[in-house]
Amino acid sequence: MCLGIPGRIIAITDPARLMAMAEISCVRREVNVACVAGDDLDALIGQWSLIHVGFAMSLIDEDEAAATLATLRELGEAQEALDQMLAADLALAGRQ
Repeated sequence: MCLGIPGRIIAITDPARLMAMAEISCVRREVNVACVAGDDLDALIGQWSLIHVGFAMSLIDEDEAAATLATLRELGEAQEALDQMLAADLALAGRQ
């Protein structure tokens, strides 16, 4: 099963590579925004997107993001995915 988790784009980190920082339930992760990028990358800051395997796949509104996160929390899948992302981030930080 493919799981897209809502995240808010908070910064553009590498415009040349179309990379941005997204915050997903207090976990920050760099994602590729090529699928949602327009002419003005800065316009993405503050937008909500469905994030899947490091890619912002589609833009969604805040209400849809909140409803999706609530449903995922109920199912327990979001927490498992977030725990895995946090563990990966901590492992990467330990290597640097």
